[in-house]
Amino acid sequence: MLMIIKMGERTLDSQVLFFLPPAAVPSVARISYLGSDVVVYAQQPSSSAFSETYALLSKGSSHSPRVIPVPYGGDAGSTVVRNPSNLTTFTGVATSQLVNRLLVHLADLSHQPVALHLAVEDDLSDVLLLRSAVPYFLLSQTAQEAHDNALLASRLARIEKKAVVHAFYLSQDPASSIEDVPEDKVLPFLLAKKHSSSAPSTNGHVTPLNGANGVSGHVNGHANGHANGTLSTPIDDPTSAQLFKAYEAAVMETGALLRRPKRALSSSGAPAAHTVIFLVGRTEIATAAIDGVAFVTPSLLSPLPPSKLVSAVPPSATNVIVLEQVFKWSTKWTPLYLDLVSATQSQPVRVHDGILGDNVSEVEILKLLQKVESGETARFQLGVIPGQSTTSSTPHVPKQEAAYTKILEHIFKDRLDVANSPSLVAAQGEIATTPEFALGRVRGQVDARQELVSLVESLIEDPTLEPALHSLLSQWLLAKDDPTKSSRLGSEVVNQLTQLSSKSSSPAIRRALDLAKHFPALSKWIIGSDAWSYDLGASGLHHAIASGLDINILILDTLPYSSRTSGDPQRRKQDVGLYAMNHGDVYVASVAVFSSYAQVLQALVEADRFKGPSVVLAYLPYSSESSPALEVLKETKLAIDAGYWPLYRWNPSKDAKGEEPFSLDSDAIKNDLRQFLDRQNHLSQLTRSTPAIAAELVSNLGDTIREARKKRAQQSYNDLLSNLDAPPLLVLYASDGGAAEKKAKRLANRAKARGLPTTIATFDALTFEGLKDEEHVVFVTSTAGQGEPPQNGRSFFKALNAAALREEKVFSNLKFSVFGMGDSHYWPRAEDAHYYNKPAKELDARLEKLGGERVADIGLGDDQDADGSETGYKIWEPKIWKALGVDSVEVTEAEPEPITNEHIKAASGFLRGTIAEGLEDNSTGALAPSDTQLTKFHGIYQQDDRDIRDERQAQGVEPAYSFMIRVRMPGGVCNSSQWLDMDQIADEHGNGTFKITTRATFQFHGVIKRHLKPAIQDINRALLDTLAACGDVNRNVICSSIPTLSKLHRQVFEFSKEVSEHLIPQTSAYHEIWLDKKLVAGEAVKDFEPIYGEFYLPRKFKVAVAVPPTNDVDVFANDLGFIAIVGPDGELEGFNVSIGGGMGVTHGNKKTYPRAGSIIGFCTIEQGKYVAEKVMLVQRDHGNRADRKNARLKYTIDRMGLDVYKVEVEKLLGYPLQPARAYTFDRNIDDFGWHTGEDGRHHFTMFVENGRIVDEPGREFKTGLKEIAKIHNGTFRLTANQHLLISDITNEELPRIKSLLAKYRMDNLEFSGLRLSSSACVAFPTCGLAMAESERYLPILIDKVEKVVEESGLRHDSIVMRMTGCPNGCARPYLAEVAFVGKAPGSYAMLLGGGYYGQRLNKIYRESVTEPEILSILTPMIKRYALERKEGERFGDWTIRAGYIAPTTEGRLWYDRMGGEGEHQVVA
Repeated sequence: MLMIIKMGERTLDSQVLFFLPPAAVPSVARISYLGSDVVVYAQQPSSSAFSETYALLSKGSSHSPRVIPVPYGGDAGSTVVRNPSNLTTFTGVATSQLVNRLLVHLADLSHQPVALHLAVEDDLSDVLLLRSAVPYFLLSQTAQEAHDNALLASRLARIEKKAVVHAFYLSQDPASSIEDVPEDKVLPFLLAKKHSSSAPSTNGHVTPLNGANGVSGHVNGHANGHANGTLSTPIDDPTSAQLFKAYEAAVMETGALLRRPKRALSSSGAPAAHTVIFLVGRTEIATAAIDGVAFVTPSLLSPLPPSKLVSAVPPSATNVIVLEQVFKWSTKWTPLYLDLVSATQSQPVRVHDGILGDNVSEVEILKLLQKVESGETARFQLGVIPGQSTTSSTPHVPKQEAAYTKILEHIFKDRLDVANSPSLVAAQGEIATTPEFALGRVRGQVDARQELVSLVESLIEDPTLEPALHSLLSQWLLAKDDPTKSSRLGSEVVNQLTQLSSKSSSPAIRRALDLAKHFPALSKWIIGSDAWSYDLGASGLHHAIASGLDINILILDTLPYSSRTSGDPQRRKQDVGLYAMNHGDVYVASVAVFSSYAQVLQALVEADRFKGPSVVLAYLPYSSESSPALEVLKETKLAIDAGYWPLYRWNPSKDAKGEEPFSLDSDAIKNDLRQFLDRQNHLSQLTRSTPAIAAELVSNLGDTIREARKKRAQQSYNDLLSNLDAPPLLVLYASDGGAAEKKAKRLANRAKARGLPTTIATFDALTFEGLKDEEHVVFVTSTAGQGEPPQNGRSFFKALNAAALREEKVFSNLKFSVFGMGDSHYWPRAEDAHYYNKPAKELDARLEKLGGERVADIGLGDDQDADGSETGYKIWEPKIWKALGVDSVEVTEAEPEPITNEHIKAASGFLRGTIAEGLEDNSTGALAPSDTQLTKFHGIYQQDDRDIRDERQAQGVEPAYSFMIRVRMPGGVCNSSQWLDMDQIADEHGNGTFKITTRATFQFHGVIKRHLKPAIQDINRALLDTLAACGDVNRNVICSSIPTLSKLHRQVFEFSKEVSEHLIPQTSAYHEIWLDKKLVAGEAVKDFEPIYGEFYLPRKFKVAVAVPPTNDVDVFANDLGFIAIVGPDGELEGFNVSIGGGMGVTHGNKKTYPRAGSIIGFCTIEQGKYVAEKVMLVQRDHGNRADRKNARLKYTIDRMGLDVYKVEVEKLLGYPLQPARAYTFDRNIDDFGWHTGEDGRHHFTMFVENGRIVDEPGREFKTGLKEIAKIHNGTFRLTANQHLLISDITNEELPRIKSLLAKYRMDNLEFSGLRLSSSACVAFPTCGLAMAESERYLPILIDKVEKVVEESGLRHDSIVMRMTGCPNGCARPYLAEVAFVGKAPGSYAMLLGGGYYGQRLNKIYRESVTEPEILSILTPMIKRYALERKEGERFGDWTIRAGYIAPTTEGRLWYDRMGGEGEHQVVA
């Protein structure tokens, strides 16, 4: 049974009364709503038939999809991408902006079940841009056809899992009726299995399309290519043919339901036509009977195989005319025209193109035929072309907005200049209303007025100028910024200049008269909507705010308070006010005319007076233009009283006068604040005694007030997907390191495979209010720090805890389950046990307390289990499927393989990826996640300022992204010129400092994206580079500094460079991306990596060269170490070879451990680089690429066995290594102070605490070293302990160098042995892996430990102490005598027993210590060491002998006997 819907009448459908507006829109919207899992629609400035239809259907339909509105001007494409389902439908009115934003996402959507229904007015120019980017493109002319094609598009998208664009006309004949399919038949039809295609097989020859399969056949056409005289049929592209075949099958199924035939190409007119006219667009001319003319109207525009087009052209045809309704088409050829030219290129027909206008008559067709016969080749035009009208229509401004525009007109009268006034559209086009246009217009006005001022100043200096005019010009110049005087004086000036111009030929006077309109001081305004605040960069608002121009911006926010949660929860509106205030030089006000008229007047006047940009955020909540003033008043009051829309003014000019710049004008907030502060309860007493707590309370005050005033949960959703067996599922995750995110995404993929409509997002991406409307939600969270929630879940937890304190039952509809990930041994002490999986446990309890129903018991993943968190997860996941009723569903489809670094490397095109494109993307300060893995190979890490991460998240802006750049500098040696270049790069591109790393090279921090390329180019101009400074390749090769052995240092330095150059990647990507150097042969020459191959290494590879007796490079911490062997004659003979060192560990994962290198033999100098290559090749071929945590060489050696690995290396070498030779190490610290080399040159090793080159009070190292570099003719040597040698100083330079060292206090070595032997990594605020402070904290800790050291008489004794912010081991903590490895802010693992010269690993003594515990442990230990040590006994050795800790004999035994020995043991 089919339902008849009469446009514009009330119609009964499924027992529900609907009123449908007179258009095709309701019919398309109805099909979209009834057949989709997710409906996304673009909002209009005023209400639309789409939104009205959805609102009506939500009240009466048994099917309830998730409906997501996209604000007007928002990015609809990204919303569709973020909301995948079995069928996601988008509906909207096609505009240039909307189509362009959809276009950029179609690459992601083209193979997804997505239907895009786009309504057009009368021009297909915009929507046809999408045709080539999607598999299917349908076009409807009538309302009935729009209904049928909407159903067909939904079927195609859902069954074929491909994107379908359906374009239809917005306006239709109001008298037309639609035969509508009943609701109860829509979803069963769309979900029905695909029937086997009955379309005839082509076999290379195409049968005539007829009936449901295409074009109604031509009489005697014989389009199969076998009859005499027929056109030869082109062979179709297999992909296009397959898509068309699927279309035919869907058409037949749709036709069977509707009982109406559908055709891809409908033909009418003369059967043996000499001219065929293809009509792409809406027109009635196809029904005309014109002798010798056939009309073809396509309903399918893509795919259109050539054979189908040719079959529509009878053999008698000599001309084909393609008329398309594209009034704004900018390219030479129209879309379908090119397809027909290509299809008929071997045919005896001529193809012409033209524009199809409105109201085409038969007379115009006859005139067109005459033009064709006469041989005209210009693009034809038929009918009335709307784009050729003489004036553009002025955009409609909703009447409610007059509330503010009238105030502006009242205050500023003739001075008011709205830079993007709708009245400009007639002359300038639609772009006139954009902020970019307005800003350019204002900038032009400012420049013109400045020119006018210059002209007036030049006229004043003219001695021949009449005194009266001179006086008048002077008065205007003094009052040019006065709103009243500038206008009055300007008028008088113009009158006198006009009179004078008839007597004078002065060009200055003529030009001044040309600029006469700029004499008055105008009040310049740009008026926009809150759509600008969704993307501050794309809207151009950022440029206006940052311009510094004296311009005022009025932004109208029209979102009603009661509808604030109806939008896409993943698209948040940016806080424009907060963003503008952060600039510091912008006036900002938040006003509401229906709340405080006086405050609006005050804010607008202050904004006008402020010299600089002003932003006034104006609240005007209305849902449609018909909304009564009373409704606007009610919504305004709700928003103001709830604190949703605070009233305030921020005037930076007051700050300069010593006045308070911020004024809070919201009475409700002020009253609540006063009541809160007046309470004499325990909390207020506490705030007085502890000010820090008061600050914390105030910082959360806004959230508290808003949460306290939120309404109870709204009416729950109707049963979702009532015709399906399974409910929709929302998966929320909170994750710092990515492990919980991977679990959540895997769960979501498995849910989709079981037929569940599934959405996934972070905790903070969903508002607390939005969660009330969800039914089935699964939470996955990891644990951060001391039982804290991860970064992207903290806002959610705050709101959750606040609601729990109020004891509200807000989640009456919520059915939930929680899975947590933690480490039961991370905090081993009994009193810390509650930190284990604390976020998950608290979340589970809070949700139940707030009324949620737990459908599956909480699951807990423990890193200590055999399979880590997988052990608990495997138990928990089946409970979820059982609770959702899909446990019996058999999943046959293989799970998608997770994307790993190995995939990224393989697909990168030899380290190119999309880095170059990412650098051009100015919409974000970051690069794509996959590219951030590749930039490491280029020496670059993406970071963000973690000190302000929470603050920026609260502001609604992305993290403060920046990049770390590491230089590749083999051997750690540079000259003075290079030092000066590095200093300049730090100032111009970085944060003004640079760091000496533990790889003896330079590292820059705080480099923003647009400075990346210039910085790397400057580094290369200094004859250095960053290639392979990071990444899964051989990194910077380091060598000992040995200042006293000049010749030997030169030899090992040259050897280091040789090894580095031999192992450097050969890809040209680095030079292409950063240095703009292209391959001469272009694509004809492909990159080739002779050593690494296209997958590179499984993990990083580090090489060090040590010269006994100093192990200052910690040679045993490296994957490959060369230990120099010097002969009796002092000459370098070769190297002992050490392999398998490595520092990285993962807390709690006992499959990971540090390892000290093992010596496997001796090689000569000449053999060295080849030994390095072969050691690396064996690792390349045998390393673990499946698990990056076990991919380093140390694990490969322990898995294969050291002897087996050595045999593999020797096989590749073709000869055995010689036996190792004797050597002796006695320290791994630097030799500070002055030294003289064998060649008589001088060297000074200066102490640079933790390697940071910075100017600080009393220690202006950066400036001092810069001054030395200006006069020094020698070199600088960077050490692996993060210190610096000023080397190769001649006798002539010596006095000046010493003088500069003294002047800047760089010669000060009066530090304790403990401080001189210390080292720390960067950690906070830039390192993304840091769990605790390191570089900023270690000096403070040493200050306190030094007191104990000095009291014990050990001030000058060296104790190697190192600290890192995470367990990755950048500062080589596992070889230190005492070390601290960050676990959480203020908490560290404490390790003891390392060898003084780096020969022995230390061991965990305490798994978690804070500063008081560190001091309480070290104080008696150091005092006892001072009393009990033997002659020459080092602290690390003594801790073992004294029974504090057991020695670590090899890396695999690192965990054995951890936690102390005997009475010092702590049992977890």
